[in-house]
Amino acid sequence: MSIQSDIEARLAQVEPEVEVLLAEVVGGDTVRLFIDHPEGVTLGLCERVTHHLTEVRERHALEVSSPGTQRPLTKPDHFRRYLGRRARVRVRDEHHGRRSFTGELVGASDDEVTIAADSGVVAIPYADIHRSNLMEE
Repeated sequence: MSIQSDIEARLAQVEPEVEVLLAEVVGGDTVRLFIDHPEGVTLGLCERVTHHLTEVRERHALEVSSPGTQRPLTKPDHFRRYLGRRARVRVRDEHHGRRSFTGELVGASDDEVTIAADSGVVAIPYADIHRSNLMEE
């Protein structure tokens, strides 16, 4: 089970309104967690989430924060929610001779996202995406 799946399962029990946008291990010993909530992310919510993740804190340092203006996009629903907005999509291996695409999100199926980048419109399978986030307007 990935760290993100583990955290999502734990929070679903105690904070069902919290959406885990991204959970990643950085530097080998820190888990960086970006969360969202329909009523916004407050310091109090970040503190509650931190306290709910005791098992994670036993193994890693834990950083919990709001997504900010450059919110991570990790699931098909995230891409669908922000169609029409600018995003940067970075891929694991070269795709059309590039590893990074910035442009307008123009499509999001269950399998791939379509972005109108400066080099043209390109469809990128979710499985190929290393990291993706919204760009500031």
